[in-house]
Amino acid sequence: MTPDNVTSINRALPDHLAPVFAQFPLEVVDAQGVYLHTPGGRRVLDLYGGHAVAALGYGHPRWVEALTKQATSLCFQSNAVPMDVRRRAATKLAQFCGLGLDTIFFVNSGAEANENALKLACKMTGGTKVLAVEGSFHGRTAAAGAVTWGAEKKWYGFPKKPFDVAFIKPSDIDKLATLIDDQTAAVIVEPVQGVAGAVDLPKAFLEALRFRCSENGSILIFDEVQSGVGRTGYPFAANMYGVTPDILTTAKALGAGFPVSAMLVSDMIAPYLKMDSLGTTFGGGPMACAIVEAVIDIIESENLLENVRQRSNEIRQSCVVGPVVATQGAGFLLGLRTTRPAKDIQAELLRQGILTGTSADPNVLRILAPFVLEREHVDQLRDALVRIPK
Repeated sequence: MTPDNVTSINRALPDHLAPVFAQFPLEVVDAQGVYLHTPGGRRVLDLYGGHAVAALGYGHPRWVEALTKQATSLCFQSNAVPMDVRRRAATKLAQFCGLGLDTIFFVNSGAEANENALKLACKMTGGTKVLAVEGSFHGRTAAAGAVTWGAEKKWYGFPKKPFDVAFIKPSDIDKLATLIDDQTAAVIVEPVQGVAGAVDLPKAFLEALRFRCSENGSILIFDEVQSGVGRTGYPFAANMYGVTPDILTTAKALGAGFPVSAMLVSDMIAPYLKMDSLGTTFGGGPMACAIVEAVIDIIESENLLENVRQRSNEIRQSCVVGPVVATQGAGFLLGLRTTRPAKDIQAELLRQGILTGTSADPNVLRILAPFVLEREHVDQLRDALVRIPK
């Protein structure tokens, strides 16, 4: 059945790919460090990081070594087979987090982690409602999409949502007492919103969510798919704010290019994880776990959290030039507020050999750079921005 306003196309596109992604005017054949290389030999500074994924840049020797070694010894076995590499990865992640979220469930993507977190919260509490924050993006699956701001009008394709959803502004702290009630299973929030434009939410708002959820018995979920695993210059944004959720989800930088995500849960939640309550085929596979262990080890041993904080401060101090009038966000989940449409600034930067991201805010350019960025790359961005008219 084809809707009247949609033209049916009965042939595949020339490259056989579904045309669902807007394309950068840039083709990449390989990459090294923080630079992408085009077929024509052009070198492009990557401050977009494959949408916050390439946390270690490209070709990091220890990342490559970890993946190669694990792929050679054992590329896959299911979760029904105990493996030391899985235990090591979980222990490494829990210790890196350091928030007492010590039970780990590995899956494959941010949306899948959020889906499991929401399901678990509903199962635990028996609640029928979830509260989310305006501007949020949590994924494109049924539950994650239901709590994504604007999804229903744009792309949410399911006939009904799995639970009732309400959205709140971060400024509406006074409404929490009525919005979070005995039917509220969970509150899900990105402490630093990514797609919205690197929006760092007020600490007072996150603290108020924590207090009200504890008071009411609702589950507080931090979606750190984009902000987690060092991107803010801290292990997680939860560490930066000093607010601990009941469940934390993360992905992207966790694998630094390899598909892997995780749900971290508190001791209060862990007893509800019974046999067969959750499941996954590929989640927690040995290659993914070897990468998780290696990524965290590299971040810690190379002092990359400090590097992210330092380079982020340098961008804030030196890159409010040309069309950039302010900065927002945290670490390398950084927004540059522009006087002209961000998409135009993005295009002009790309012409100068720098790839950045845009956002749902038409006047915010996003910096999602690899954690290994150096001062010379900050200077390159600054000099390019100076050359762009205000």
